[in-house]
Amino acid sequence: MCGRYSIYESMDHYLQQLSLDLVVINGYDHERINRYNVAPSTRVELIRPVDGGLSVDRVKWGWAPFWAKGKRPDSINARAETVMTGKFFKPLWPGGRALAPANGWFEWIPDSADPKRKQPYYITAANDELLYFAALAEVHPGLEPDDRDGFVIITAAADQGLVDIHDRKPLVLRPELAREWIAKETTPERAAEIVQTGCRPAADFKWYPVSKQVGNVRNQGEELIEEIPAPPLE
Repeated sequence: MCGRYSIYESMDHYLQQLSLDLVVINGYDHERINRYNVAPSTRVELIRPVDGGLSVDRVKWGWAPFWAKGKRPDSINARAETVMTGKFFKPLWPGGRALAPANGWFEWIPDSADPKRKQPYYITAANDELLYFAALAEVHPGLEPDDRDGFVIITAAADQGLVDIHDRKPLVLRPELAREWIAKETTPERAAEIVQTGCRPAADFKWYPVSKQVGNVRNQGEELIEEIPAPPLE
């Protein structure tokens, strides 16, 4: 996953599709989010379990443990193969489970003739339904954002035709697994099983070329996810 995604419906839409029997204990904006080009280090809506129900928070995309801060850019992704056992994400696993709702994500394919030239592709659900990325987050209570706050999206190996786009993909969960992922009663063993086997297959998605304007983080319009003509993949 190269590090850009879209989330543009209202938060009510993402919560309703989850059919959660839980109370959202904090207020959130009911207007359309309209983020067509979410970039790392920016704050974006995240759904996470808290005592008494759920919380919807705007959390920075990117996280690092205290001992790694400043040594390199904060990580935005965590590999499914190592997230449960590695030292780096130990503070987040398994208690920091969260969901990053989305509509799709972007990947860039290098030109076979010139690897420096890359064509962005947009990947979304084949039936246009909402997506839920499995995430891990650290969020501290308080009115002001905490410097330690942040989240990462778990990624899995790509399969079938998606391999032509990129060798990794977000760990996208169906709504029923997304509910289980953030349920307080879900055990670490079950959460590990979801990480290992729960990602939706390539057959659930469609992908197409889009404007290179998505490469500029200042561009946020709906035109960024519109299909454009492009040479077929080799």
